[in-house]
Amino acid sequence: MQGQGPAAGPNDAAVGGGFRYAPEVRRSTSRSRFLLDAARRRRGGRATLSALTTGLFLVGAGLFSYPLLTDLYTDRFVQGQLAEEFGDLQPTTAEAWQPTMVAGSPLTRIEIPALDVDTIVVAGTTPAALRAGAGHYPDTPLPGTVGNVGIAGHRTTYGKPFNRLDELGVGDEIWLSTPVGDHRYVVTAPPSDGDCAPTETGAACITHPRDWSVVAPSNDALLTLTTCHPKGSAAQRLVIRAALADSHPPGTRAPQDPAPSTDA
Repeated sequence: MQGQGPAAGPNDAAVGGGFRYAPEVRRSTSRSRFLLDAARRRRGGRATLSALTTGLFLVGAGLFSYPLLTDLYTDRFVQGQLAEEFGDLQPTTAEAWQPTMVAGSPLTRIEIPALDVDTIVVAGTTPAALRAGAGHYPDTPLPGTVGNVGIAGHRTTYGKPFNRLDELGVGDEIWLSTPVGDHRYVVTAPPSDGDCAPTETGAACITHPRDWSVVAPSNDALLTLTTCHPKGSAAQRLVIRAALADSHPPGTRAPQDPAPSTDA
């Protein structure tokens, strides 16, 4: 007599029906999933969740578009108006020019050919003034004079004129045009005093936000540009130092012609 095989187990197919028993898979329910499911079952819960989702989406979209909107605002409206006001300035001497300066008023035009920068700089470095893109440190001298001219500028918003400031190298030109003269500065090595640490490339150095030594008075005619570092953060400051090379009458700003070749 043929021996009886092993008894069918719960996972074995039935002889005629082909049915196989599959144990139920238990899904672990997290607290957040439980709360979401409970909210959906309550009256008005779905509407509340939809409103919350829409609100979060709008907040995210606003954060994403904020830099673009501020750039458009500064480039299309603020800088255009400042350029008109700057063109209307008619002082003939620095002594007559300085008393007209109030926070937010146009002070000089900064041009950095290597970075395609062309921006009107306003007086002051308050948050309101810097919405123009760049501002002149009020306790520093006027462009073209002896001393350390200080200018701060945005790197990621409000026109971001100093976005690529770290790309400048020694010898690059920076022009400051004013109603009483156009002044050419040439980028030098970073400041050696204070806490400013030179970067591995370019002519910039990095320091902390309270290192005021970078805009300290000087017996030389200097220019110091500062901006936030890294991009999108105010944790540090990126600094560029330049020296006055020459000055020209107002409205004659132009790169110097190269010296004639002495080759035969």
